[in-house]
Amino acid sequence: MIRMNDVTVVYDNGIRAVNKASLRVDEGEFVFLVGASGSGKSTLMRGLLGLKTPSTGTITFNDLKPTEIGYLPQQTIVQRDFPASVREIVQSGCINRCGLRPFYNKAEKKLAADMMKKLEISDLANRCYRELSGGQQQRVLLARALCAAKKMILLDEPVTGLDPKASAEMYELIESLNKKDGMTVIMVSHDMNAAVKYASHILHLGGKQLFFGTKNDYMNSKIGRAFISAMGGEEYV
Repeated sequence: MIRMNDVTVVYDNGIRAVNKASLRVDEGEFVFLVGASGSGKSTLMRGLLGLKTPSTGTITFNDLKPTEIGYLPQQTIVQRDFPASVREIVQSGCINRCGLRPFYNKAEKKLAADMMKKLEISDLANRCYRELSGGQQQRVLLARALCAAKKMILLDEPVTGLDPKASAEMYELIESLNKKDGMTVIMVSHDMNAAVKYASHILHLGGKQLFFGTKNDYMNSKIGRAFISAMGGEEYV
């Protein structure tokens, strides 16, 4: 589905974020991107989305365009205070489907309604986004991302700032998308307990690719065991 070959991506200031990463993500996989803060995880995500052009190497897609990938970025304080209705935000995920049309058609409105129903937020459709709890807001943004997604969704730390209950619910939603709906998932996370519970594969970055492979191979690797322990996942080591 996605193949990266010796990809180097730089930060906006020109410093290398990820140097010569190579991997292949196949349909239906659940890949966690892990690593210390500043290791290039979010910047690599932007490269996969076509928002950053690699300075070296190639990123190729098999029957999948970057504009067909759903994306849930890290939420900023300004975004949390956005004065729009839940329906308006979810429907905005259909913008790439509209082409030159300045409005949503019947099918796109139905898609948005279906995604709100899927994530159990239909009763919030007319509510103002800024009035919702953190967990509700993340469900809204995930529904929006699913309106854009065809076969793949990219998530950048989707549970940051959520309480344990809301975090668990979000992980369960994402797992269902992967297991039941066959959605390929690539997720940036610092939560190693979640990584070793849900991932099929793990990409560990540290300015360069330190590991890419199955979850089991990662857990048995020297770098995997050390990082899981350091990040609070001792029960899995």
